[in-house]
Amino acid sequence: MARGGLYKTDIQKARASLLAQGKHPSVDAVRVALGNTGSKTTIHRYLKEIEAEEGHVGDKVAISDALQDLVGRLAQQLHAEAEALVAEGKAKADAIVRDRDDALAQRTHELDGLRGQLQTAEHALASEKAAHAAAQQALRTAEVTRSQLDERIAGLDARIAAQDAHAASLERKHDQAREALEHFRTATREQRDQELRRHEHQVQGLQAELRVAQQTIGTKNHELLQVNRDAVRLTEQAGQLGKELQAARASEREQREAHAALLPVREELLALRTKWALDAQSLANTVDELAACRSELIRERQARSAAERTAVALQARAEATEQLLARWPAPPHDSADPSDPLG
Repeated sequence: MARGGLYKTDIQKARASLLAQGKHPSVDAVRVALGNTGSKTTIHRYLKEIEAEEGHVGDKVAISDALQDLVGRLAQQLHAEAEALVAEGKAKADAIVRDRDDALAQRTHELDGLRGQLQTAEHALASEKAAHAAAQQALRTAEVTRSQLDERIAGLDARIAAQDAHAASLERKHDQAREALEHFRTATREQRDQELRRHEHQVQGLQAELRVAQQTIGTKNHELLQVNRDAVRLTEQAGQLGKELQAARASEREQREAHAALLPVREELLALRTKWALDAQSLANTVDELAACRSELIRERQARSAAERTAVALQARAEATEQLLARWPAPPHDSADPSDPLG
């Protein structure tokens, strides 16, 4: 039903407005422009009158209401199909954007993982550097200890050599004193035996020459007295030599005691040599560990270089992906006019 006050002028204004918008002034379009009021028959009659007045009767043919309905349904179908196509294109664009976003997130996650691996490698490298410095410090300490042990062993060897030389010197002195005493005793016995044999021979062979013999005996007694004096002197010397021998024996006992006292030093020397051997083995092990640390450090540096190259490549790929996404066109928005049958 037409609204009250619907005039031909209203139809003319609505038709002019549609033409100004570039739309076809159909019955339905004019009715929508009038606020969905008025009878389609009335609107169609006014439109025909207006078209006749404008001289377009010969150019346009009147369309029946059934044909108008058919055209309206076709327009709605076209509009629905256009909306479906737009929605499908928008869904595809959204799927592509989501795939790009997922790929970018995965690349970002991989880059974060590589950065974490790089940090771990840097921490491991710092630890290896600290271990390397500690190993070098331990090596220097072991070298200083070995030098001190070598000096101490050299000093102990020198002391032992000096003690051995002193003991050998005392042994030689003792042997010389014993040989001198033995030689003196033998010489004294031989001299006494010679004097007694000579005296007996003179007594038995020179009785006729008693005066001469007595004089000779006096001379011999004098000589014997001198010999006795020499014997006393030699006896005193022998006593002195005996005392020296006792002193030498006491010194020998002292040297033996000193040698016995040096036995712990010798044992300590052996222990120090054993410890030196162990320290040398530990030093060799430390050198081997240092070489292993250096090899591990080289491998860590190579791994770090590979990780840095991979990180640079991933960063370049991420930047290329970001640039590609920046150049990717934005998905179209649905801005179709609901009154336009083609959307």
